[in-house]
Amino acid sequence: MDPFLNRGLSLHDAARAMGIKFSYDALPQDKYFESDGMRFHYLDWGDSENPTIIMLHGFAQQSHSWDFVALGLCDKFRIVAFDQRGHGDSDWSQNHNYSLNDYHNDIDNLIKHLGLSETLMVGMSMGGRNAFTYAASHPDIVSALVVVDAAPVAQSSGRDKIRNFVSQEDVHPSIEEFVRMVHGYTPNRPIDQIWGSIKYNVKQLSDGSWTWKYDKFLRSPDRDFRRESKDVSDAMWASLDMLKAPTLLVVGEDSDIVSHDVANQMINRISNSQLVSIPNAGHRVMGDNPVAFQSAINEFLSNI
Repeated sequence: MDPFLNRGLSLHDAARAMGIKFSYDALPQDKYFESDGMRFHYLDWGDSENPTIIMLHGFAQQSHSWDFVALGLCDKFRIVAFDQRGHGDSDWSQNHNYSLNDYHNDIDNLIKHLGLSETLMVGMSMGGRNAFTYAASHPDIVSALVVVDAAPVAQSSGRDKIRNFVSQEDVHPSIEEFVRMVHGYTPNRPIDQIWGSIKYNVKQLSDGSWTWKYDKFLRSPDRDFRRESKDVSDAMWASLDMLKAPTLLVVGEDSDIVSHDVANQMINRISNSQLVSIPNAGHRVMGDNPVAFQSAINEFLSNI
């Protein structure tokens, strides 16, 4: 294990430094379940007797993306943050099956594994799309929904920025290069925080070098992962009309993925919804301004 992985702030010290409010120094349990012949990893926070919130991370991220959020909520909710297929410590699809239906099937199997009859759901970016399309077709299961900087269509500037980032050289001899890359992509993020979390985003190869901990197919330069067909986009727009659960749409005020116009169109199509724009935040809302995000989600959850 690279000794540099021990650099940076611990979760609780980083949360305090950022101003996150939490009741105790909670830590999650690492757990697993099976879906479609694949093994999936998830983090289980809090008391299983409390209402459950399933949290879905964004593209190229993993379940620890929700650590600050989960830490602040796990005194009142059970938080289940899972590594979606091809990401984190979950298996990669050998057949490159990464459609909405594949993600939905995994969510179904997670819910069955947990023995839930209903759940709240929070999703960011790719996970937000997976969450609102799943909730639309499962109104009896999803009782409340938070969608974080996700929409049926993405602005080209943000889509291209993400594609350029993930298309960079992805194998390096040490961790420092990955820290440099992440800091270049999110320059306002404290460097100690990046060092503290980078261990969840990379893995060591047999020759001692390091690479990202998600399926290389998903970051292939030949795969335009953000440009779906019009049929897929239309289906996602239609799913918004079907949503029944109380829904909070959270967007970064400076987001280059979800435009203000698109966010307003979404709110107009979701029957029971509200929009919150987080200041000093881009696409990675809960990382850019975690205190404002915590305030927004706490207010929403307290009123449902």
